[in-house]
Amino acid sequence: MKDFIVNGSQNGKHVVKAASEVFASLDAKDLYKALKHKDIRIDGRKTSSDVTVYEGQRVEVWLPDELFVREREKASGEQMYAKVYESDNILIVNKRQGIAVHSGKNTGSINLIDEVRKDTGIKSCDLCHRIDMNTGGLVMIAKNKKALDDAVLLFRNNLVIKRYRALVLGVPEEGDPVICEDDAVMREVSAYLEKTKSGSVYIHDIRQDGDVPVISRYRVLHVYSGAGPDGEDVSDIEVELVTGRTHQIRAQFAHMGHPVIGDGLYGRAKVNNAFKDPKGNKIRFQQLFASTLILRKIPRDNCHAGLSGRRFALNPEFGVKL
Repeated sequence: MKDFIVNGSQNGKHVVKAASEVFASLDAKDLYKALKHKDIRIDGRKTSSDVTVYEGQRVEVWLPDELFVREREKASGEQMYAKVYESDNILIVNKRQGIAVHSGKNTGSINLIDEVRKDTGIKSCDLCHRIDMNTGGLVMIAKNKKALDDAVLLFRNNLVIKRYRALVLGVPEEGDPVICEDDAVMREVSAYLEKTKSGSVYIHDIRQDGDVPVISRYRVLHVYSGAGPDGEDVSDIEVELVTGRTHQIRAQFAHMGHPVIGDGLYGRAKVNNAFKDPKGNKIRFQQLFASTLILRKIPRDNCHAGLSGRRFALNPEFGVKL
């Protein structure tokens, strides 16, 4: 048996959907079989229906241990991460979607940092920053405490530029043109973000009490004409974070009318359900990837000074047939 507490992003979803997100490699058919035999419990009560679950509820999945072992084996077979760069102090990996970067109540039985520690044999490995469970892409991992402390300083002092790639509905045109540090021309958009006590995020055009500013830069790399369910265009965009707030890209672009394809929290179910993966199945994850890390000039007394001016980038493999 394994259990989890329903979080804000799973609030209002059916129990099979929520459980599938937590145990990313567990087959849905096994979960429906568990329902049939009343082997799923919500707040201690058995259920045979794919009912809606709400934030704070405890969901128990009473399936044989071998199925959860199979979950780990499946994840390993799909390669949880790939090394992009490695030095004596730092490791940069490309994390696949559906894997949490660290353990938590709603992360399932596997996570990135535990796997890296196991694979490298370095117990002191730690995350320099985080990305969402269902976002794939680049994650920087320190191998020792000095490397971690110095890496945290880089992010705190805005010496790391983070860029993402996403598929969004429509073609964004909002914002004013700006020239970025590497001479890329993007559009800058700003708004205000409200984060509630429950963790929910809302975007406002006019600042309200408790709001924090959010600023993003983006450019449209490619437009898939008429690829949307009602003939809308779909855009492949690159986004640079000027501020780094909770769910910033997903919430801000949804507010602009251009939700990330596959985003079950800020997107549109009707739109998401219309897209299929290359095998013709329903897409499982939001089409968002941490695609680029650009290091600015790093002080000499920082152990990562040798990375000054380095750029690490990947070309994401979107899981949508367009």
